[in-house]
Amino acid sequence: MTKAQEENPSEKASVTLPGTVEKIIPALGPDEPEKAQIAVEGADNLYREIRIDNRLQDEAGNDVSLKKGAEVEVTIAADSQATTKQQLEPKELAPN
Repeated sequence: MTKAQEENPSEKASVTLPGTVEKIIPALGPDEPEKAQIAVEGADNLYREIRIDNRLQDEAGNDVSLKKGAEVEVTIAADSQATTKQQLEPKELAPN
């Protein structure tokens, strides 16, 4: 837990990873949204792609969508009550 989390327990623990939009998947039907497939850097190979609805809003509230090749940030956040303090493993002794 960071000092900010200790002072304000409602703070969320988070990590932000870089990603790239690999492809845009057209809507499969009239009631289905277009999808953006994002490769998340730093994730395991088998789990690095995520797909999300390609519907975002800019700062002004306008509807926008991602383009293929766009650089994005993927943030994972959790309430502090949903996390545990990470146990550090003791360092192995170096041979003399």
